[in-house]
Amino acid sequence: MNEGGQQDLFGSAAPDAVEATAHPALGPLAARLPGALRMGTSSWSFPGWQGLVWARRHRETDLARHGLAAYARHPLLRAVGVDRAFYAPLRTAEWREFAAATPADFRYLVKAHAALTIPPGARRPEFLARAPLAFLDADYALRHVVEPAVEGLGDRLGVLLLQFSPLPAALLREPRRVIERLHAFLEQMPRGVQFAIEWRDAAMLGADYESMLEATGAVHGYSAHPRMPRLAQQLSRPGRGPCVVRWLLERGQLYEEARSRYAPFDRLVDPDPETRGEIASVVWQALQNGDEGLVIINNKAEGSAPLSVELLAREFAARLVQ
Repeated sequence: MNEGGQQDLFGSAAPDAVEATAHPALGPLAARLPGALRMGTSSWSFPGWQGLVWARRHRETDLARHGLAAYARHPLLRAVGVDRAFYAPLRTAEWREFAAATPADFRYLVKAHAALTIPPGARRPEFLARAPLAFLDADYALRHVVEPAVEGLGDRLGVLLLQFSPLPAALLREPRRVIERLHAFLEQMPRGVQFAIEWRDAAMLGADYESMLEATGAVHGYSAHPRMPRLAQQLSRPGRGPCVVRWLLERGQLYEEARSRYAPFDRLVDPDPETRGEIASVVWQALQNGDEGLVIINNKAEGSAPLSVELLAREFAARLVQ
């Protein structure tokens, strides 16, 4: 289940307007950051963000339907991750609603439907019970994922993310086979659409993977996640293209444990300056090379994604004066 209830994004008439919290001190901070750096959160419909993003408390379903425009008025939130698309593909009209709610320089990280990244023989989650078997199926991807997002979001589409859940042991014994199939899939995707690849298995990293990225123009999706090595260890050399980072879960915790520990996501419970510094270093290097940076933070990283974004922004601002 996605953490923001985004399945209710489009519904009946709006309730009282969702107003953004005023952040006069954050405007000057945002103005100091490079324009090529965009940060945001995984989803947005959290009532506990009252005072952080929302001026007053709203129901989760109302925020899912009507909160995105207010979210985008936060000075530091110039991107968002759409987790909802992982569970079921969205239609072009739905993506157009997203685009209309945000300014032209806003960017979306779109998670591709999970049917594309779960191989035959792997355990399929319940939400895929009626979905087709479509592991790295280019035709399915084009019709149900790529074309609707491109047509609906236009220039606001930042990255299409292929998130691979832990792979079966048989595939991990021959990672090159998976990489070759992924290579063939990406070669069939339209040029100009930026893909990022995110793993949950360190065995998929290495020279073959990096060569595939270089050949296809896809980028690595850095994931700060307990199953993966530290960010600096995920690639042997930085690639070209946008630097995509998702800060997902504190090391040593499980997802549901973190949800219970951190809800309602209104404060930092477990500050993690080490991971924050790693993210800043990886993205800063990309910015120095003339590439863009796209950072998406989950509430499960430290307890409150908007507050994590603010601290990371201050980390970047400090590097500007060094």
